[in-house]
Amino acid sequence: MTGGRVAGVLSGTSVDGIDVAVAELRADGPELVLTPLGYRELPYPPDLATRLLAALPPNPSSAEELTKLDTGVGQAFADAVAQCLDEFGGADLVCSLGQTVFHWVEGGRVHGTLQLGQPAWIAERTGLPVVADLRARDVAAGGHGAPLASTMDALWLADLAERSGAPAVALNIGGIANLTVVEPGGSVLAYDTGPGNALLDLAASQVTGGARRQDVDGVIAASGSCRQDLLERLLAEPYYRAAPPKSTGKELFHAGYLAAATGGLDVSGADLLATLTELTAVTIADAARAHGVRTIVASGGGVRNPVLMAALARRLPDAAVSTSDDLGIPGDAKEAYLTAILGWLTWHGLPANRPDATGARGPRLLGSITPGAAPLVLPPPRPVPVTRLRVERVTGGGKSRDETAAD
Repeated sequence: MTGGRVAGVLSGTSVDGIDVAVAELRADGPELVLTPLGYRELPYPPDLATRLLAALPPNPSSAEELTKLDTGVGQAFADAVAQCLDEFGGADLVCSLGQTVFHWVEGGRVHGTLQLGQPAWIAERTGLPVVADLRARDVAAGGHGAPLASTMDALWLADLAERSGAPAVALNIGGIANLTVVEPGGSVLAYDTGPGNALLDLAASQVTGGARRQDVDGVIAASGSCRQDLLERLLAEPYYRAAPPKSTGKELFHAGYLAAATGGLDVSGADLLATLTELTAVTIADAARAHGVRTIVASGGGVRNPVLMAALARRLPDAAVSTSDDLGIPGDAKEAYLTAILGWLTWHGLPANRPDATGARGPRLLGSITPGAAPLVLPPPRPVPVTRLRVERVTGGGKSRDETAAD
């Protein structure tokens, strides 16, 4: 399968749904050509989502509960993939990035990482081979196992950086925000900047008594004002001053963290959301300015929050901020298409990490493969690495070439 269809599936740190994308991928010399065939965000069964959130740090959990969640996530992923394959016309391979429940960071190093979603359930349901557990090998090689988005971003934005003669940044605002800085010439730096929606989602649930899990469209934040005293407390977090490569997650930015930060302050619900929105914008903007960034391509759930995007634009007046939609990939779908790319690379014997981004000792093949219904037959390892990514949009008359948003 030098060319073929790959389904990518994952759930982000916000645990707000299961993302599935199906893509046609083919190699054209050193260029990987991606044709998006379809994307869906499907809900978790409500009880499963609640139990996943309850199992996240700093909450205690048990081997019994993690086993049940691993099975539940695997079954939910299997159902979601099967539904999308029926809708979008099938695939040859599935790649699952899983549901991260813990990222073990101590002393600036990652010692382990745990993603749930047993891939055997996906293989059994679809009959297809499944690539999964993609982060562990990079961690074993001394890397952070994140952000793996740097693999796609380095291929995708290389031409844009070279044409502009300045760094281009891919920004993803999920539960955790991360960016990839692609320099002219191809060098890459990528890391988590801090909370994207993680603290915002916690606060939205708290101030609405659980009625909302998100501040949809930033409505609550828009009715409040940023509290500078609280913002200064939040910005004192040492993570922001740590040098990359670095990664973080809800093992740091959790409900207890938020409670400690607001302790002794009388902050209204609207002001809390406004301040946390500003925190996300400030930490992203500070990171972008540190690299002299002039072009930002944003994706993830955060781009649907107009209050957050306005705050980011205000903090980065000299940068052109667009979304991945402008380059042919819906912002909500980018990480699912990334997952499909990672699976394709592993299937063809190509390293799928960027050591300059994750901090690993070198390029590594990522993941493990669970066979499908047929005997497992891998293609010969591809001798030519891919150095570019081109996105072809499907139009009414067929496919059209999409260069970049800079054209």
